[in-house]
Amino acid sequence: MKRYIQPILVAVLMFFFIVGSGWGFLVHRTIHQLAVYELPDPVRSFFYRNMENLVNNAPRPDIRRNEDSTESPRHFIDFEMYGADAAHKMPMDWQKAIQLYSKDSLLKYCYVPYHIIYIQGKLTQAFKMKNKDSILFYAADLGHYIGDIHVPLHTTVNYDGQLSNQKGLHSLWESMIPEIEIGNYRLYSAHQAIYLKNPSDAIWKVARASFNMVPEMLAKEKEVSAAFTEEEKYRVQIRRGRESKTYTSAFAKAYAASLKNSINDRLIQSADMIANFWYTAWVDAGKPDLSGIGGQLTEQEKKQLETELSAFKKNELIQQQLLISKKQTENSNN
Repeated sequence: MKRYIQPILVAVLMFFFIVGSGWGFLVHRTIHQLAVYELPDPVRSFFYRNMENLVNNAPRPDIRRNEDSTESPRHFIDFEMYGADAAHKMPMDWQKAIQLYSKDSLLKYCYVPYHIIYIQGKLTQAFKMKNKDSILFYAADLGHYIGDIHVPLHTTVNYDGQLSNQKGLHSLWESMIPEIEIGNYRLYSAHQAIYLKNPSDAIWKVARASFNMVPEMLAKEKEVSAAFTEEEKYRVQIRRGRESKTYTSAFAKAYAASLKNSINDRLIQSADMIANFWYTAWVDAGKPDLSGIGGQLTEQEKKQLETELSAFKKNELIQQQLLISKKQTENSNN
């Protein structure tokens, strides 16, 4: 969810507390796993051996927001607050942005593209030092922020549809719909991680693309809402003695259908970019040998990786019960 979260007892929509924030824990964990499969050897071996660590910690920056007041602005950017056509006019360099807007403004209106580059530098340094714990820490965090910037409502001041009488749209798009539809998603990409000569340019292109998606997201929600009554659109529940609303599955499915493959595409694009950034950090660090810090697969692990890569290419990770995030969700519901 967005940073300005109302107190739990007065929130209109409670879905955040059901499935988490950001892309939703399910998707954040999913894209980290998919990104591992897209890496080349030998760096893939290191990430594969530590894949459960990466997947489990993928939501950590969202959890950290509950304790760290400085964390929230790192997940978003409100382009409209930086002036007309800011998505194309903002400087990519952090120091230049401070000179133009002031640090206080960046902290107020958020700065996720800049933070991604900062964490990329931290990951590169961790690779250089061959510090396993730091590599895994920064890789998981980096993947989270990259996932966030692929979510359109992370790039606008109308972050939850609250300015257009569409409150709750944030969690609907990034959490509820993927939870419902992931079994129908394409969870395979032919993408192989590439070296990014200019990571800043790459991530700003993602930010602009996300921002450009916002108008259609808002328009489609209004279009679909016209075919639903209030009772058909929302499910009313009583929580702790107070009334709250959540979207019905019927509305979520109708809205998802109106968006076609856009959410699925954004999920895959997130995984592709995460793989690119991880690989780029390793290359920029001088391609260090990671075998001494747990980067060498056993014969059994090699066989298991081949099994998973085969399922990945066939888009059968869920069917073969190999998608870690899905198994975690199912276990938590039992």
